[in-house]
Amino acid sequence: MLPLPDALAAAGLWGGLGLVAHTYVLFPALLARLARGRQQNTDLYVPDSPELPRVDVLLAVYNEEQVIEQKIHSTFATTYPPDKLTFYIGSDNSSDRTNALVEQLARQYPQLQFRPFGQRTGKPGVMEALSAEATAPVLVLTDANVFFTPDTLYHLVKHFRNPRVGQVGGNILNPDHRQDGISGQEKAYLERENLIKYQEGVVWGSMIGAFGGCFAVRRACYHPAPRTFIVDDFFISMAVLQDGYQALNELAAVCHEDVSDKLPEEFRRKARISAGNFQNLVAFRRLLWPPWRGVSFAYWSHKVLRWLTPLLLLLMLLCNALLVLRGAGWFYQLMLAGQVAAPALVLLDGALHRAGVHLRLLRFITHFYSMNGALLLGLGRFLRGVKTTIWEPTQRFQHKR
Repeated sequence: MLPLPDALAAAGLWGGLGLVAHTYVLFPALLARLARGRQQNTDLYVPDSPELPRVDVLLAVYNEEQVIEQKIHSTFATTYPPDKLTFYIGSDNSSDRTNALVEQLARQYPQLQFRPFGQRTGKPGVMEALSAEATAPVLVLTDANVFFTPDTLYHLVKHFRNPRVGQVGGNILNPDHRQDGISGQEKAYLERENLIKYQEGVVWGSMIGAFGGCFAVRRACYHPAPRTFIVDDFFISMAVLQDGYQALNELAAVCHEDVSDKLPEEFRRKARISAGNFQNLVAFRRLLWPPWRGVSFAYWSHKVLRWLTPLLLLLMLLCNALLVLRGAGWFYQLMLAGQVAAPALVLLDGALHRAGVHLRLLRFITHFYSMNGALLLGLGRFLRGVKTTIWEPTQRFQHKR
């Protein structure tokens, strides 16, 4: 029998490894197996049906002059009946040409309603104000850099014929910009996430958090996020599940998002999102229990363990180091060397990047550790208290520069 310190260290090491493996490998594999051969909701509106409900599209913007024209044009270039569509845009005291561009296009599109704010309010405050003005039974929430295809709105809305469906997420696709950035890794990550969200809807009717860039929600179960919350879209998603409605991801509701190629930009964005994730974890702690319930199991497996992965990695490192210091054999020594060497590969990737050499595997390792670093930073910010929900747009269109 192992001495108690060794037994505890071994339990921490292998337990942490098992939880990280579960969230990244075992849960997606199990989910794919459970979803095989099954369909999600089939109670749908047909295209051009007179029963299609009115839709209000809500968008909060701040200094989005690069994308706002394309966003507006793509929204109205739709197969959805134009007489059933209204587009509400709130500008959070933008200081560039965003307001002028929206006002100009409002003359072209009478269904466009514009509300400029005279001082910075934060996205949750803007969205709360817009949702109070909107009257349609279905709301579509979106981001300025997410561009709809002609059928996006129909495929989002068709599921609301089923009264049990409260939310439908869109399938956001990203172009693979270039080798020297991280957009390729972001593209792969988002494609995998889209599939996981779809399969959660198929198996349990419980997609754990729609992508905030494009989703539809039934007005009857729409709850605006508190103004102190950073990640309003996840709050809205979890409130739907807490009310007992189904949440689905519709892969046919395709839209396109231009993402950053720059690691510092994605790190900043994900650190901000991470702080908001922990706000939501506290707000929706009731959904964590009992853990064998479908929505709870998916929430733990897909999100919570993912958010705790940086802590689990540190726990594994400390436990393995303790075992080696107490005389553990070659296997633990080899494992510790791997734990130390893997993050060091980030430095190697950075050195090769500066030399113009770009290896896809190394870039995935960089992406993994940098995003877990952002999660850890976000946790620290949450524990210190979130100071503001004011946001800055992420730099985009690096591939065009």
